[in-house]
Amino acid sequence: MLNIVLFGPPGAGKGTQSSKLIVKYNLVHLSTGDIFRANIKGETELGVLAKSYMDKGQLVPDEVTISMLQSEVLKTPNAKGFIFDGFPRTHAQAEALDKFLYSISTEISLMLALEVEEDELRKRLLLRGKDSGRADDVNPEIIQKRIDVYNAETFPVKDFYQAQNKYKGVNGVGEVDAIFHSLCEEIEVAIG
Repeated sequence: MLNIVLFGPPGAGKGTQSSKLIVKYNLVHLSTGDIFRANIKGETELGVLAKSYMDKGQLVPDEVTISMLQSEVLKTPNAKGFIFDGFPRTHAQAEALDKFLYSISTEISLMLALEVEEDELRKRLLLRGKDSGRADDVNPEIIQKRIDVYNAETFPVKDFYQAQNKYKGVNGVGEVDAIFHSLCEEIEVAIG
């Protein structure tokens, strides 16, 4: 089973690249952001709770995110693998994900990180906010808060996967297809 953590700051291109990777490798896409947005749109209890954190640029609490993700994985027991987009975001989430995957006899194959400078991220997010209408992408202060939260709380997850020799960084600036090619090269090396 091929299980990939697609990693990078807000605006790095995780959604764009994950859509290409799921087609090429026949993976199930698990985007916590998409799952949260669907719940927010549906005004579910989880959606209202998630929105209260997201509107402030904060992370949704681990226990909510982890339970939701486990449920999504268990819905597709015959999957060839998963791409985790936007998860894990903390060391505790990475440990919980490893423990859960171990319980179903699999593991993370590798963490692919899209590396993009902050100035480029801010430009991308503001542009995406204009095009998509996403409230968390139109306010420069919230964008900066999201980047700051990523740097303080999420970026250290890199160390968790580096310690397992599963971290692979890829330049996230350039043509979409060139970035995709670089990601595929890393996957092919990992699955050997």
